[in-house]
Amino acid sequence: MHKKFSKETQLSDGPMVISHAMPEAQSVALGIFIDAGSRDESASQAGISHALEHMLFKGTKSLNVHALSEKLDVLGGNANAFTSRERTCFYLHVLHEDWQEGLALLMDMLLESSLPEDEWQREREVIFSEMAMVDDTPDEWVYDQHLKEVFANHALGEPTLGKRDVLAALSTTHLRDYLDAHYCPPRLLITAAGRIEHQALVDAVAKRTWGSAVERSPRKQALRKKGAHYLSRDMEQAHIVVSFPSINAAAEHRPESWLANQMLGGGMSSALFREIRERRGLAYSVGSHLSPFSDVGLWSMSCGTHPNMLADCLAVLQETLCKFPDMINDAVLVRAKRQMEVQFRMGMDSVEGHMLYLGGRLDEDKLLSQQQWVDRIQQLQSHDIRHWVEQQLHADALWTIAGSDEALCSARAVM
Repeated sequence: MHKKFSKETQLSDGPMVISHAMPEAQSVALGIFIDAGSRDESASQAGISHALEHMLFKGTKSLNVHALSEKLDVLGGNANAFTSRERTCFYLHVLHEDWQEGLALLMDMLLESSLPEDEWQREREVIFSEMAMVDDTPDEWVYDQHLKEVFANHALGEPTLGKRDVLAALSTTHLRDYLDAHYCPPRLLITAAGRIEHQALVDAVAKRTWGSAVERSPRKQALRKKGAHYLSRDMEQAHIVVSFPSINAAAEHRPESWLANQMLGGGMSSALFREIRERRGLAYSVGSHLSPFSDVGLWSMSCGTHPNMLADCLAVLQETLCKFPDMINDAVLVRAKRQMEVQFRMGMDSVEGHMLYLGGRLDEDKLLSQQQWVDRIQQLQSHDIRHWVEQQLHADALWTIAGSDEALCSARAVM
């Protein structure tokens, strides 16, 4: 029987608060998760969640942008944020004696943000530079284009950075309206890990006035496309991304998916790394990853190769995927289990890692500990993984292939 690894409290007029105590730690990591991301934006709001991620660091009612940044620096920890397709998160890692001041700053950023117009005019240019950086990073650009095709005509396929023309038309009034509509209970979760007492955390959160979010319509389920998608672009390398349908973020069969992904493309001993890089020398970067969302999921494989090798690389990738179920044996499974156990147990040493892990409570009614997942992983047999893989790879996939016109011509012959 595992000791309960977290405590949680749902405030009647506020967010849910969840914490994990690490009494020997010298620090506390704090996070505010918002159950809203780029898929919750309308076409005229594309990129607004990410824009707010930037703008909440630009001052509060009592602190201008410079005073806020100085306060955060004086705390000496790590202050950061991220925006995904379904989540936005602001977090702070501080010494344990400073957690109340750190939490107060995080809550001020959310509840008392000033959103100055002059700062927005400047920060918008920063976001435009961020967009340009992605455009200049071929593998990121190709993956964004791939998702746009996978989830065509759906917000889930749009990049979290948004669109330049939409952001250019947004004012701080639009930012404020979106914040007021989405960044309130019941879409808020406050997490903490480290040397902290749960009740003290709850008391600190309960002192604030949180309001309530505008009722949101159920998220429109994304429909997934299949087939082949070609992108002509002058690049030093050609790129391949293929995605099969997979499980959602709260699915029961997550351990099977983690182990299967580890075996296929999760490390140097994985099937894709060995077949494509080590044995054939066809690519430097090759691997696979899972993208679970609230309602759907993807299992994606990707690699970058020399344009002259694109056809060969594509053929070997197809062949490896066909043969992969037969590559799953007890020896491979033991190695994958060990790799997954190491990842989970090392994550358990991290205060910040625990805090971010608690954010998964937004996806499901009951959050298992990392050790409980390790135990579930250890119970699986090779036939369990093989069955899961055969189900996933049996479905039709979407292939995105990017490169020069000459390289694409060779790829079409293989497809």
